[in-house]
Amino acid sequence: MNAITDTIAQALDAAARAAREAAGQLARAGRPSKDAALREAASRLRARQEEILAANAADLAGAGDLTASFRDRLTLTPARVEAMAQGLEEIAALPDPAGRVLAEWTRPNGLTIRRVAQPMGVIGMIYESRPNVTADAAGLCLKAGSAVLLRGGSESARSAVAIRGCIAEGLRAAGLPEAAVQMAPTQDRAFVGAMLRAAGLIDLIIPRGGKGLVTRVMQEARVPVLAHAEGLNHTYVHAAADPEMARRVLANAKMRRTGVCGATETLLIDAAIAPSLLPLLVQDLSALGCAFRADERARAILPELPPATETDFATEWLDAILSIRVVKDITEALTHIRRFGSEHTDAIVTEDAAAAQAFLEGIDSAVGLWNASTQFCDGGEFGFGAEIGIATGRLHARGPVGLEQLCTYRYQVLGTGQTRP
Repeated sequence: MNAITDTIAQALDAAARAAREAAGQLARAGRPSKDAALREAASRLRARQEEILAANAADLAGAGDLTASFRDRLTLTPARVEAMAQGLEEIAALPDPAGRVLAEWTRPNGLTIRRVAQPMGVIGMIYESRPNVTADAAGLCLKAGSAVLLRGGSESARSAVAIRGCIAEGLRAAGLPEAAVQMAPTQDRAFVGAMLRAAGLIDLIIPRGGKGLVTRVMQEARVPVLAHAEGLNHTYVHAAADPEMARRVLANAKMRRTGVCGATETLLIDAAIAPSLLPLLVQDLSALGCAFRADERARAILPELPPATETDFATEWLDAILSIRVVKDITEALTHIRRFGSEHTDAIVTEDAAAAQAFLEGIDSAVGLWNASTQFCDGGEFGFGAEIGIATGRLHARGPVGLEQLCTYRYQVLGTGQTRP
């Protein structure tokens, strides 16, 4: 564990206090100025695309040997820069989440009570080397009326600084404080520790990354955490699945982008259709470069598949590897998911509506899908403009974290002169 020096503590204190002051201004800012900042930031991303791509190329060159999935997460392209810009514009087009009346009721004493959404305040975002998270987190927090202190992975530092510069230009153009979106002033890991201990300065920590990062945050944080779990996701091909749909959906769920948290890591397939369909599924994925780990029942059909261990079924591959288990029925599929899944995203492919409903009600996952790829688990696809993680757990918001999930609430009580007896 890296020691938190006086210099690190002072840097965190200065950044968080500046963010706190900016958060107060942002909370009072009207929607027009926030939307103007987002649209100008989007314009700046497009205008500075070559600069951003050059910074990203420098990050890639300096990162050393990378796995294919890590390189994919780190890499920016013109299309991905454009997607960031469009995400900011989509956030600008969404209703302002702060100030919404969530509920209102009148008590027998005549008092009217309102529950009203309000900004969190200061959010600390700790994420690994995915440059687009810089724009997504900045845009969502800005629109939700909260300041954000961003600490990305060291491998993407140049890219993140270039992207944050575009956000800063947007804030300036709209007359909003630049301190509302800040980057950590150092890549020292001790700064993360300082963020986790910044109770009273940071109101909420959101980690976005692998299991190691999330575990560290959960263990060390003295600040409330909106946890992002690993994506140990399943696609279950039910006996009543349309074979061509199953082939199409699984190929996308596994291989569209293997390094994203919505990728399928385990295929479950009913024994009744496995002899005819499993060879085709494996053939499709093999042609796309996928490797496999299979249980005994799957290997009885395809003996050439490497055997799977219990550890394989508990692994978030984030790579072109798929675990395979043949199951007897939906009950066995659900038992497997409850044992090995991370309550992130799970899907069923079937033409049987009753089976689909039983599956969706039987999983505890933040997102359940019927006849669709698990890679649709994404805030942009949900209409949130962007996301800053997939929240799981039972004590807070679940699923893609967008604008509404970045607000808390308070109460307003309206009276006519009542006094309490």
